[in-house]
Amino acid sequence: MAHLLIFGLGYTAQYIAERLRAAGWHIDATGSAGNIDFDDGAAVASAMAQASHVLSSVPPADDSDPVLDSYSKLLGGKWLGYLSSTGVYGDAGGAWVDESAPIGKGRRTARSDADQRWLDMGARVFRLPGIYGSGRSPLDRVRSGKAHRIDQPGQVFSRVHVEDIASGVVAGMDAPPGAYNLADDLPCSQNDVVEEACRLLGVPPPPLQTMAEAGLSPMARGFYAENRRVANRKAKRVLGWQPRYPTFREGLQSLL
Repeated sequence: MAHLLIFGLGYTAQYIAERLRAAGWHIDATGSAGNIDFDDGAAVASAMAQASHVLSSVPPADDSDPVLDSYSKLLGGKWLGYLSSTGVYGDAGGAWVDESAPIGKGRRTARSDADQRWLDMGARVFRLPGIYGSGRSPLDRVRSGKAHRIDQPGQVFSRVHVEDIASGVVAGMDAPPGAYNLADDLPCSQNDVVEEACRLLGVPPPPLQTMAEAGLSPMARGFYAENRRVANRKAKRVLGWQPRYPTFREGLQSLL
């Protein structure tokens, strides 16, 4: 039986775990939803000894990677996977970026450093854009009154349905090491997505606002500070991956 140890069984990793359990895998995991305490070195080492595959979804902390800092010496000989971010590419002025684009020039330098460390370890690094899915989508933000339309012409984002991340990571179990962008086929304005969510719910879209009027958090402001389109051709070619939800329209419709 294949055995996967997941560091950080959060929102996205739970979808990956569910898919692999259904295929007969044994899953151990750290995190609030997992069965192992990250700081219990003996328990982690025991699970690691049994695991054929290791996946980390733990983000950097204090400008370093907690998993590599604590357990890198135990990772030899394993299939390694890391859930990274397309934020490593920084601002591209709306241009397309693929895995050959340089990293480390954006606002997330700690993430870029972790991304590179995992690549140097021989991992499959899955770079993810904005993630949405059940309970975490523009539909939920519209229903709660927290959706915004920001008056920022030319701003473009990429996104991906969480179920498509899970299918991409599973496809990566048989793939060579390297970086893979898991993004859908239609980068677009966040306003387009909010407007589609409003249409599906039969409510008027929120008014256009400036960044100041919207009162966005520093994290959200940082989101709008970068502008890029993320290409997914390598994942399709090498992993044989095809997103079930190729655009936000199919994705939002599935979540109604």
